[in-house]
Formats: sequence, C-alpha cells, structure tokens
Amino acid sequence: MTFPRGIEDLTPPNIELGNRLFRSWMLLFGVVPVDFDDVTFVEVEPGRRFVECSTMASQRVWLHERIVEPCDGGTLITDRLEWEGRLPGAELLFAAVVPQLFAWRHRQLKRNFGEA
Repeated sequence: MTFPRGIEDLTPPNIELGNRLFRSWMLLFGVVPVDFDDVTFVEVEPGRRFVECSTMASQRVWLHERIVEPCDGGTLITDRLEWEGRLPGAELLFAAVVPQLFAWRHRQLKRNFGEA
C-alpha cells in the first residue's frame, strides 16, 4: 500500500476523524496498482486501537479494526475486517484473498519485530 510523504502521525489531533485522509494504492508485487483505499479513520486510541471505515475501488465498505495489546512479554495484534463489494463476486474474491494478505502482514510484523 502506498502512503503519502509528509504524514508522520495518524493520531488525533493530527487527523480529522471521519474524513478521508488520503488515497492509498494497493500494488501487486509493489509495482502494479490493483485497487485503492480512500483511508478514513473513525476511531483512534493511540498506541492501542484504530477503526478504519473506508471505501475502495472494489468495495463500497472496508471496515478494519486493529487492536494492539500486551500479552505474555510480547504483543497481541488482532485485526477484524468487514467489507461490502461493489461488483458481483468481489466479496467472494476478498474472502479468499484478504485472510492470506493479513496472514502475510502478520508474518512480516513477526519477522521485523520478533515473536514472544
């Protein structure tokens, strides 16, 4: 996913909840744009939780809640996702792809920050 330069802090009061912050492009292999996400946070608890409720090219609704909690000397990250497709079949495609994408993201976090 792309991220605009100049945005250092995505926590209130640096962002306005409920308003689109920026458009992030999802890049296949880091190069080919396959979708975009109009990133909009509706709730933020700095250092603990956020709720993003955005629209995408492929999804009318993209709801992503992430909770970060201390756990046995490490950190537990929980992602809850809901979506509503724009086109027939988009929801089924996301149901197949999104769990794999988030499993990959969590592996990257473990690789970069370690595992308890």
